[in-house]
Amino acid sequence: MSSASLSRAELASALAPELLSAEAAAALPVRGRKKAGVLVPLFAGDDGALRVVMTRRGDNLRRHAGELSFPGGRVDDDDADLTSTALREAHEEIGLSPLAVELLGALSPTPTVATRYAVHPFVGLIEPGQQWVRSPREVASVHEFDAAQLLAGYGRRRIKRRGIGFTIDTYLVDDQLVWGASARILGDLFARLDAAGLS
Repeated sequence: MSSASLSRAELASALAPELLSAEAAAALPVRGRKKAGVLVPLFAGDDGALRVVMTRRGDNLRRHAGELSFPGGRVDDDDADLTSTALREAHEEIGLSPLAVELLGALSPTPTVATRYAVHPFVGLIEPGQQWVRSPREVASVHEFDAAQLLAGYGRRRIKRRGIGFTIDTYLVDDQLVWGASARILGDLFARLDAAGLS
Protein backbone atom coordinates (compact mmCIF):
# COMPACT_ATOMS: atom_id res chain seq x y z
CA MET A 1 0.00 0.00 0.00
CA SER A 2 1.42 3.33 -0.99
CA SER A 3 0.37 6.90 -0.41
CA ALA A 4 3.35 8.29 -2.34
CA SER A 5 1.14 10.36 -4.65
CA LEU A 6 -1.19 11.57 -1.90
CA SER A 7 -0.82 14.39 0.56
CA ARG A 8 -2.03 13.88 4.11
CA ALA A 9 -5.22 15.78 3.26
CA GLU A 10 -5.81 13.62 0.18
CA LEU A 11 -5.16 10.46 2.19
CA ALA A 12 -7.69 11.61 4.77
CA SER A 13 -10.32 12.51 2.18
CA ALA A 14 -9.90 9.14 0.44
CA LEU A 15 -10.10 6.99 3.57
CA ALA A 16 -12.59 8.86 5.77
CA PRO A 17 -15.69 8.06 3.60
CA GLU A 18 -14.94 4.33 3.93
CA LEU A 19 -14.92 4.49 7.74
CA LEU A 20 -17.85 4.45 10.16
CA SER A 21 -18.86 7.37 12.29
CA ALA A 22 -18.28 6.91 15.99
CA GLU A 23 -22.04 6.84 16.50
CA ALA A 24 -22.65 4.20 13.81
CA ALA A 25 -19.85 2.02 15.18
CA ALA A 26 -21.19 2.31 18.74
CA ALA A 27 -24.61 1.15 17.53
CA LEU A 28 -23.27 -2.10 16.04
CA PRO A 29 -23.82 -5.25 18.10
CA VAL A 30 -20.67 -6.72 19.64
CA ARG A 31 -20.16 -9.28 22.37
CA GLY A 32 -18.32 -8.15 25.46
CA ARG A 33 -19.15 -7.16 29.01
CA LYS A 34 -16.65 -4.28 29.13
CA LYS A 35 -16.10 -1.55 26.55
CA ALA A 36 -12.65 -0.53 25.37
CA GLY A 37 -11.42 2.07 22.90
CA VAL A 38 -8.26 1.68 20.83
CA LEU A 39 -6.49 3.97 18.39
CA VAL A 40 -5.23 2.75 15.01
CA PRO A 41 -2.55 5.36 14.18
CA LEU A 42 -1.56 5.64 10.50
CA PHE A 43 1.05 7.75 8.73
CA ALA A 44 2.81 7.92 5.39
CA GLY A 45 6.54 7.42 5.74
CA ASP A 46 9.20 9.39 3.88
CA ASP A 47 9.13 6.68 1.20
CA GLY A 48 5.38 7.08 0.76
CA ALA A 49 4.58 3.73 2.36
CA LEU A 50 1.59 3.69 4.65
CA ARG A 51 2.54 2.61 8.17
CA VAL A 52 0.52 1.30 11.09
CA VAL A 53 1.60 1.90 14.69
CA MET A 54 1.19 -0.99 17.11
CA THR A 55 2.54 -1.87 20.54
CA ARG A 56 3.78 -5.03 22.15
CA ARG A 57 2.15 -5.32 25.54
CA GLY A 58 4.30 -5.86 28.59
CA ASP A 59 4.99 -9.44 29.61
CA ASN A 60 3.97 -8.64 33.19
CA LEU A 61 0.38 -7.66 32.36
CA ARG A 62 -2.49 -9.84 33.55
CA ARG A 63 -4.38 -9.57 30.26
CA HIS A 64 -2.98 -10.17 26.76
CA ALA A 65 0.62 -10.11 28.01
CA GLY A 66 3.24 -9.94 25.25
CA GLU A 67 0.69 -9.58 22.45
CA LEU A 68 0.83 -7.07 19.62
CA SER A 69 -2.05 -4.66 19.91
CA PHE A 70 -3.17 -1.11 19.28
CA PRO A 71 -2.81 1.51 22.01
CA GLY A 72 -6.00 1.56 24.03
CA GLY A 73 -7.86 0.23 26.99
CA ARG A 74 -11.10 0.13 28.88
CA VAL A 75 -13.37 3.10 29.43
CA ASP A 76 -12.74 5.29 32.49
CA ASP A 77 -15.54 7.13 34.26
CA ASP A 78 -14.02 10.47 33.22
CA ASP A 79 -13.98 9.62 29.50
CA ALA A 80 -16.56 11.56 27.51
CA ASP A 81 -16.89 8.78 24.93
CA LEU A 82 -14.99 5.90 23.36
CA THR A 83 -12.88 8.19 21.16
CA SER A 84 -11.77 9.97 24.32
CA THR A 85 -10.79 6.60 25.75
CA ALA A 86 -8.71 5.72 22.69
CA LEU A 87 -6.92 9.07 22.64
CA ARG A 88 -6.27 9.09 26.38
CA GLU A 89 -4.87 5.57 26.33
CA ALA A 90 -2.62 6.32 23.34
CA HIS A 91 -1.23 9.30 25.23
CA GLU A 92 -0.67 7.25 28.39
CA GLU A 93 0.84 4.25 26.61
CA ILE A 94 3.05 5.75 23.90
CA GLY A 95 3.10 9.50 24.56
CA LEU A 96 1.00 10.40 21.52
CA SER A 97 -0.69 13.73 22.15
CA PRO A 98 -4.41 13.80 21.29
CA LEU A 99 -3.70 17.10 19.50
CA ALA A 100 -1.37 15.22 17.12
CA VAL A 101 -4.15 12.88 15.94
CA GLU A 102 -6.59 13.62 13.12
CA LEU A 103 -9.45 11.23 13.77
CA LEU A 104 -10.89 9.97 10.50
CA GLY A 105 -13.56 7.57 11.73
CA ALA A 106 -14.18 4.18 13.25
CA LEU A 107 -13.82 0.53 12.33
CA SER A 108 -16.29 -2.18 13.30
CA PRO A 109 -16.10 -3.12 16.97
CA THR A 110 -14.78 -6.58 17.76
CA PRO A 111 -14.77 -8.77 20.86
CA THR A 112 -11.86 -10.29 22.72
CA VAL A 113 -12.68 -13.92 23.36
CA ALA A 114 -10.81 -14.66 26.56
CA THR A 115 -11.23 -11.34 28.37
CA ARG A 116 -14.69 -10.45 27.05
CA TYR A 117 -14.01 -6.89 25.99
CA ALA A 118 -15.97 -5.10 23.29
CA VAL A 119 -13.16 -3.28 21.48
CA HIS A 120 -14.02 -0.12 19.53
CA PRO A 121 -11.21 0.93 17.12
CA PHE A 122 -10.75 4.47 15.79
CA VAL A 123 -8.48 5.39 12.88
CA GLY A 124 -6.29 8.46 13.24
CA LEU A 125 -3.72 10.08 10.96
CA ILE A 126 -0.50 11.28 12.56
CA GLU A 127 2.67 12.90 11.33
CA PRO A 128 5.77 10.73 10.77
CA GLY A 129 8.78 11.05 13.05
CA GLN A 130 6.93 10.77 16.35
CA GLN A 131 9.10 10.34 19.43
CA TRP A 132 7.42 7.51 21.29
CA VAL A 133 7.40 7.69 25.07
CA ARG A 134 6.16 4.28 26.12
CA SER A 135 4.68 3.42 29.46
CA PRO A 136 7.21 0.93 30.88
CA ARG A 137 4.47 -0.77 32.89
CA GLU A 138 2.19 -1.41 29.93
CA VAL A 139 4.24 -1.32 26.73
CA ALA A 140 7.32 -3.40 25.95
CA SER A 141 7.94 -1.85 22.52
CA VAL A 142 6.39 0.33 19.81
CA HIS A 143 6.34 -0.81 16.15
CA GLU A 144 5.77 1.14 12.94
CA PHE A 145 4.74 -1.60 10.53
CA ASP A 146 4.67 -1.13 6.77
CA ALA A 147 1.00 -1.80 5.92
CA ALA A 148 1.88 -3.62 2.69
CA GLN A 149 4.24 -5.96 4.54
CA LEU A 150 1.58 -6.68 7.13
CA LEU A 151 -0.94 -7.49 4.42
CA ALA A 152 1.56 -9.69 2.57
CA GLY A 153 2.13 -11.58 5.83
CA TYR A 154 -1.53 -12.57 6.18
CA GLY A 155 -2.26 -16.25 6.68
CA ARG A 156 -4.42 -18.73 8.52
CA ARG A 157 -2.04 -20.18 11.09
CA ARG A 158 -2.30 -22.63 13.92
CA ILE A 159 -1.22 -21.23 17.26
CA LYS A 160 -1.37 -22.55 20.80
CA ARG A 161 -2.34 -20.60 23.90
CA ARG A 162 -2.69 -22.06 27.38
CA GLY A 163 -2.28 -25.53 25.96
CA ILE A 164 -5.10 -25.13 23.43
CA GLY A 165 -4.38 -25.12 19.68
CA PHE A 166 -6.54 -23.29 17.15
CA THR A 167 -6.31 -21.96 13.58
CA ILE A 168 -7.02 -18.27 13.08
CA ASP A 169 -6.32 -15.25 10.87
CA THR A 170 -2.87 -13.81 11.52
CA TYR A 171 -0.42 -11.27 10.11
CA LEU A 172 3.32 -11.94 10.28
CA VAL A 173 6.14 -9.45 9.70
CA ASP A 174 9.61 -10.84 10.39
CA ASP A 175 9.02 -12.62 13.70
CA GLN A 176 6.16 -10.34 14.81
CA LEU A 177 2.81 -12.15 14.86
CA VAL A 178 -0.51 -10.30 15.07
CA TRP A 179 -3.56 -12.38 15.94
CA GLY A 180 -6.88 -12.25 17.78
CA ALA A 181 -8.81 -8.98 18.00
CA SER A 182 -5.85 -7.01 16.62
CA ALA A 183 -5.80 -9.18 13.49
CA ARG A 184 -9.55 -8.68 13.03
CA ILE A 185 -9.06 -4.92 13.33
CA LEU A 186 -6.32 -5.06 10.69
CA GLY A 187 -8.53 -7.11 8.38
CA ASP A 188 -11.27 -4.49 8.60
CA LEU A 189 -8.75 -1.68 8.06
CA PHE A 190 -7.25 -3.35 4.97
CA ALA A 191 -10.71 -3.91 3.45
CA ARG A 192 -11.50 -0.21 3.87
CA LEU A 193 -8.12 0.87 2.49
CA ASP A 194 -8.83 -1.30 -0.54
CA ALA A 195 -12.27 0.25 -0.96
CA ALA A 196 -10.64 3.68 -0.79
CA GLY A 197 -8.25 2.74 -3.61
CA LEU A 198 -5.27 2.85 -1.28
CA SER A 199 -4.06 -0.70 -1.88
